[in-house]
Amino acid sequence: MLNHNGETKLGLTSNSTSDLVSPGALAVKIVAPVLVFGAILVAPAPEGLTPQGQRALAVMALAVVFWATEVLPIAVTGLAGVVLLVAVGAVPDVDVALYGFAQPVCYFLIGILTLGLAVQQSGLAERMAVYLIRLAGGSPSKLYVQMLVSFAALTFALPSASTRGVIMVHVYERVMAHWRVAQDAPLNKAVMMAMGSLNRLGSTALLAGGITPVVASSLLGDFSWTRWFVLMAVPFYSLLVVGGIVLYVYYRSGFKLEDGAVTQILSTGPMTLAEKKAGLIALGTALLWFTDFAHGLHPAVPALIAMTVILLPGIGLLSWRDFERDLAWSNFFVIATSLSLAHAVVSSGAAGWFANTLVGNVGGLADSPLLLMLGLAVASVGVRIMTPNITGYLAFLIPIAMSMGLSLGLNPLVCGMAVVVIGDAVVFYPAGSTSSVFVYQRANISSPQVFRFGIVMSVVAVAVLFAVVLPYWNLIGERLTP
Repeated sequence: MLNHNGETKLGLTSNSTSDLVSPGALAVKIVAPVLVFGAILVAPAPEGLTPQGQRALAVMALAVVFWATEVLPIAVTGLAGVVLLVAVGAVPDVDVALYGFAQPVCYFLIGILTLGLAVQQSGLAERMAVYLIRLAGGSPSKLYVQMLVSFAALTFALPSASTRGVIMVHVYERVMAHWRVAQDAPLNKAVMMAMGSLNRLGSTALLAGGITPVVASSLLGDFSWTRWFVLMAVPFYSLLVVGGIVLYVYYRSGFKLEDGAVTQILSTGPMTLAEKKAGLIALGTALLWFTDFAHGLHPAVPALIAMTVILLPGIGLLSWRDFERDLAWSNFFVIATSLSLAHAVVSSGAAGWFANTLVGNVGGLADSPLLLMLGLAVASVGVRIMTPNITGYLAFLIPIAMSMGLSLGLNPLVCGMAVVVIGDAVVFYPAGSTSSVFVYQRANISSPQVFRFGIVMSVVAVAVLFAVVLPYWNLIGERLTP
């Protein structure tokens, strides 16, 4: 068994790029965006944009730049953005600035993070990972397919891709060592690239799958657990399959090893009481999410019930001290503040103005919905390259995409969901997500390799959007042109 209290916690720590630059360079990276922010505030407002909208756009632009460069911790950037909304008069009062903190989705996230922490610390997550890998026997190809399947299967018990990654990477490293596969060998590259770039796709298919579906669902509208799964499972599982095939073909020379007995080194002891408790709590919570059509509970309620049971003294799995120390609290503040910023951009009219400006530039394509969607997809890739932080990308682009779709007679929900599919399909930089940076560092995968695969996955995402996703959404009642 791996050491959950040691090795896995290392993977959940993500340093800001401010730790890697000199104080002078850091000051430049902070001062330059602030000067641009000030220039936007004092510039004459463009026609059709209200003063409040101009201020809201200035604050959002500053936050997106800081989220993209990570010169500040991303939670600090979000909090600073909320303060600036009030300070510059982008919102009427502090209650509006704190809009995001009143949303159930923030507490839903805390609940599922607590559940994931309990499953991890109980040892159940590692047991599931080992079991899935043992099923592959000694075949590299079967191991690879099993790993792709586990990205989706383990999400139901362990939603966080970061936690899954830092647990599973150690298990796969043991397999590579047993087979005497070098770190720079094609097989190891394929496994680690998949873990860093494709693992999280299984999470986004579930509403409880981490920060991306939580933020996206809040910006798109009110979703039940079942409705999100119906809308997003096919898109993201399709991306997972196609991306996995692309990696397999590229690194196919590494899948020609002699058969070996992985089961000899991947063994587990009897199931502990803690694992049984974690399994029962996870199963009960999943059942409540799956049956929301019958009881009508908001997804946050089952998550908070699970959190309460997990923290009950003598019954649960975590002490309050463990909860305070080990929970990734920055996620709460990132989500709450990004929702506040997005709400300010929408309520001030800035999103509508931005969308109308885009509509004016593509008005000639109004009779061709598919070309409009292609333009939106390409623009989404460009924004994603400039915005490594997925929260900043979603908070900025979803309101604009939905407003643009509404102005052009397209289904705004489809436009918003397309932005999610394109943006979350790719990782362009090793530090693009917590789950990725740990895996890439351990596998010695370079930034150019990550970026090249990000470009490939962008092409894959656009192709899957048009070949699979849009026809599927149309089939289940979400047409591009309502």
